[in-house]
Amino acid sequence: MTDTGRWDAKPNRLPWPPVLYAIAALAGFACGRFVPIAGGWWTEPWAKAVGGLMMATGLGLDLAAMVWMYRQRANILPHRAATALVTTGPFAVSRNPIYLGNTLLVAGAAPVLHNPWFLPAALIAAFAVTQLAIRREEAHLAVRFGSQWRDYANRTPRWLIGRG
Repeated sequence: MTDTGRWDAKPNRLPWPPVLYAIAALAGFACGRFVPIAGGWWTEPWAKAVGGLMMATGLGLDLAAMVWMYRQRANILPHRAATALVTTGPFAVSRNPIYLGNTLLVAGAAPVLHNPWFLPAALIAAFAVTQLAIRREEAHLAVRFGSQWRDYANRTPRWLIGRG
């Protein structure tokens, strides 16, 4: 039996999703420093406003989801067993609003910092988080919450679109 075969098992080990997003942000900075791409839409004033809005939305989504989890007495740490299945608030729009918020934060940095490398960094981080964290978390939640999880997963997209 794998560790996700028990409801009280730890759904994730390293690399934690926040670490993956931090690595993505550092990679974006490094690529911008050592392989800069001059000019482009990301330097336009409107793009900086859009990037700022994306970052603010990402931060707002992160904070709202964390507060919502706290109010539901749900464990927020990705390496600990789930204590509650949160399906309302930000979790009614996306099964992973914190990861979605982190992706928006990193992607929004591209025009804000005039560094397009943050866009692929955000997409790579989202893919890595899906493969290394979300799939394990979903298996854990399926064991822990059974049909309640399946119903929620069927009506709520993993990110913003699709059912994944």
